[in-house]
Amino acid sequence: MRGPINIWRLIVTGATFARTGALGEMLDAMQAPPLMRVTARTVSWTFAWLGKRGDPALPPVTRAITALGPAYVKFGQILSTRPDVVGPAMAEQLTYLQDKLDPFPTAVARATIERELGVKVDDIFSDFSGPIAAASIAQVHKATLRATGQEVAVKVLRPRIERAFRTDLDAFHFSAAVIEFLLPQTRRLRPQDVIQHFENVVMGELDLRLEASSASEFAENTADDAGFVVPRVYWNHSSRRVMTMDWVEGIPANDLTTLRASGLDFEAIGNRILHLFLSHALRDGLFHGDMHQGNLKIAPNGDILAIDFGIMGRIDEYTRRVYAEILYGFIKRDYRRVAEVHFEAGYVPADKDVEEFARALRAVGEPIFGMDATHISMGRLLSYLFEVTERFGMQTRTELIHLQRTMVIVEGVARSLNPSINIWQVAQPVVEDYVAGAIGPKAMLSDLAKTLRVLARFAPRLPDIAEAQLIKQSTPPRELDRARPLRAMGYFALGGSIALIAVAIAELL
Repeated sequence: MRGPINIWRLIVTGATFARTGALGEMLDAMQAPPLMRVTARTVSWTFAWLGKRGDPALPPVTRAITALGPAYVKFGQILSTRPDVVGPAMAEQLTYLQDKLDPFPTAVARATIERELGVKVDDIFSDFSGPIAAASIAQVHKATLRATGQEVAVKVLRPRIERAFRTDLDAFHFSAAVIEFLLPQTRRLRPQDVIQHFENVVMGELDLRLEASSASEFAENTADDAGFVVPRVYWNHSSRRVMTMDWVEGIPANDLTTLRASGLDFEAIGNRILHLFLSHALRDGLFHGDMHQGNLKIAPNGDILAIDFGIMGRIDEYTRRVYAEILYGFIKRDYRRVAEVHFEAGYVPADKDVEEFARALRAVGEPIFGMDATHISMGRLLSYLFEVTERFGMQTRTELIHLQRTMVIVEGVARSLNPSINIWQVAQPVVEDYVAGAIGPKAMLSDLAKTLRVLARFAPRLPDIAEAQLIKQSTPPRELDRARPLRAMGYFALGGSIALIAVAIAELL
């Protein structure tokens, strides 16, 4: 990493927030403590003249973030979904970042398409519009396929976007390393691992072939989800920097004025968004990982239309079960079981006290129940959770970072439509259904069948594995030679038996 350049980048970041007037607003919105306010303002204003000017026509915070680059825009998009954290006014200001950034010229987009697909734009499309929406990484054009007359959305990456992102990510890596060095107590949170995870996700978003693949798989998984639509991908008109999909018509989820005039049931839509996200995460292990308002539209009939599949989340089956048991325990207010799950999964060191951890979890969960969600401060709740995790030595689980981040975003979207939503009440039927199918007796039989299939597949290798273990234990060579034929026959017989059992169980399930 380039230390001097990254130090300069961090100075410019603080200076830009100071010069644009965004620093004070952000500190006020986040209710920063007095010492932090004084320190941040003193340091930033010293270098304010070095900050970027940005677009004076934009509000201060949006002006600063857009001036700093695409990685900062991504961060602003997350904050825009959390009015309970940054306040309604700040959240409203940040919604600009979702799909209203300055576009790049249509001529550049057409040249990119022709270079990527190897054909003239006018040979593929009978009509090709100017930019319809421009985000931090790409912009979208509406077009009509010449061959079929089908209206499509054509997504094109911004020019030189890869280089811009790498510059910001390099600075983030440097910042994480400095934080770990200067503040050893933060190492349990694995700042560098968190940034690496973020980099992996974002760099995947810069290859539209991967996005097309994710959209195709997501569409297959959700085909039977009522009221949820994923547009079709046109593979023959897609490449690394270009992606073509069906055009979907609806009201953007961040256009609350139009949505209110539509007469749609806001509460039902907000609840369904959260319900669908949990279903996708638990049932499929594949979920939309950037589910903010700018990536959702609402059809006239109330259907939820998903777009932009550059960031998708995946969690393996074991992690899904752990996550479901934790949620289920909170829903049932069984804090002892929630604590046990954390210990069983290795999330909490084994030398900690289960009962003490359960008591701490109760202090987190109990305030949620029986209250109007509008009275719950997620900022205070997250602050207390941080204190609990620090006390019990929990480390950041990098495999859950994306899930946790998306959960925050989806809750924010749902709350923008239904301010009184109670996440636990909406989650309960989804989690209970998953727990019944994934943790009950049928799930145990299914797990046993999978285990036996694996053992059967490796049965021919069992004798060699046994011999290797015996050699390690210094078994006398003569005894090993005499035992080898009988041992081999026994293990092959065991392998064959396991295979037969696996097949039988598989047929019964």
